[in-house]
Amino acid sequence: MPRYGKKASQKVEKAMHEKKRGTLKSGRSGKKVTSRKQAIAIGLSEARRAGGKVPRKKSSSSKKK
Repeated sequence: MPRYGKKASQKVEKAMHEKKRGTLKSGRSGKKVTSRKQAIAIGLSEARRAGGKVPRKKSSSSKKK
């Protein structure tokens, strides 16, 4: 069973292309995204909002005691 759906890969691919062209902007600040990891995170976030099959975000280890 695949972990990510088709929509997730499409959104990540789109985000990566935008990053390469230099048109991908981050959230509220609107700064240009230069990090590959950030581009992937944005793509997955968009896929989540669009209802795609994407696993839940990992919670940070600092929250757990």
